[in-house]
Amino acid sequence: MTSIARTFALSLGIAATTIFLIMLGLFIWRYPMEEREFRACRVVAAVLDRATEIEGQTLNVRPTRALEELKADSPNLWYVVSSGDMVSEYGSERRPALPFVFPYRGPVGSSVFNTLDQKSTFCLAVMQRGPVQLAMMVGEPQVRFGRMARNFLIRSVFSITLLALAFAATVAVGAALAARFVSRGIERVALRALAIDPSAPQGLISLSEVPRELKPLVKALNRAFGEIDAYIRMQRRFLGNAAHQLRTPLTLLRAKIDDVPDPALKAELVRDVRRLTSLVSAMLDLARLQNHAIAKRPIDLAAIALDVLADFGPSALDAGIELALERADEGPLLVQGVDAAIRSALANLVGNALIHAHGARRVVVTLGRGSIAVEDDGAGLPDGAERKLLEPFQTGNTAGGGAGLGLSIVREIMAAHGGELVISSDPGCGTTMRLSFPEAAAAAGSPQLDLQEH
Repeated sequence: MTSIARTFALSLGIAATTIFLIMLGLFIWRYPMEEREFRACRVVAAVLDRATEIEGQTLNVRPTRALEELKADSPNLWYVVSSGDMVSEYGSERRPALPFVFPYRGPVGSSVFNTLDQKSTFCLAVMQRGPVQLAMMVGEPQVRFGRMARNFLIRSVFSITLLALAFAATVAVGAALAARFVSRGIERVALRALAIDPSAPQGLISLSEVPRELKPLVKALNRAFGEIDAYIRMQRRFLGNAAHQLRTPLTLLRAKIDDVPDPALKAELVRDVRRLTSLVSAMLDLARLQNHAIAKRPIDLAAIALDVLADFGPSALDAGIELALERADEGPLLVQGVDAAIRSALANLVGNALIHAHGARRVVVTLGRGSIAVEDDGAGLPDGAERKLLEPFQTGNTAGGGAGLGLSIVREIMAAHGGELVISSDPGCGTTMRLSFPEAAAAAGSPQLDLQEH
């Protein structure tokens, strides 16, 4: 689609040019009669001047095409052309009595005079041709409008050009200002739309701040924002209610597990319920984060990593996989967030590495400033599988285990924290999943804060 401003300016330019040409034509057509006779006199004088030849003592008026057209259009035409004592006359029987005698010797120029009987007018034109003067008297010419207009334009080309340039400049400036006004109105609406939070698009664009022409568009945008906001709120309520309702049966299940007599089975069930409880807590925290119901606080990534690795230690030992923690700097590594949600995200990545990293013998959690990376030395992922794993209900486990929700929830948790989940894999060499957070500069300057949530 073409630019609105450009289309508007082009349309205005075409309309202005058409109006200018129409006005010019009307001006020539409606010229005062005296001026039209004077213009016609100039046209006829120019035709006769081009047709007249002077050779020695002979004056001859050639039948040029323009002169023949003039004779055909003017049935009562007459003219007298003289130079010194040489005279050539046409239509003498139609010529009335004139106030001048032949040969005429007067000043150079042209004008329109009345005949002696005051019933008609005639044109008198005197031109200097080298050392001699050429005098012409013409009566009853019928000059075509097109020829008169061409002669007028040729003689007035400079004035008309200046007028056209001034008119064009005025139109251009007006079009530019109008286009700028339209563009600024659209930009103002776009900026207001961009200022609306995508996670909570309840803000409306005020109709008083936009031009009248854009109000239907703004009304449609406001309606769409309202419907999107209602849909987002409904989904968040559903997620929060579902996670909240799941907590009660999980608590009852945990109590019943205490009655299991087999210690090994009991320990395995406790681990499974703990992971499920962590997942439900993460879903609830995610819903609250998206609703801005939980305030973020400084979180120590190192402390969370140690706790998560300790939780998965027995599982890694049973699977014959080594768990390791590497960090570049000592001391707390702080980010702004929610402890339970970040803990759940990291636990999900470590659990995935232990369960789904085929052939892995070692899983390393690497701490950096504002990031945690979980790296395994397993078989890696097929080409293009990284993006697919981030979608709900997609899993890299070909055996069919797992619901495929974990990484999707991790991605949502990171989005709620203003960060991202980055997956990179090299087939045959392992997979790295990195949680990248915006660095908490304010928190980094306050190490004395209580960093653990209980």
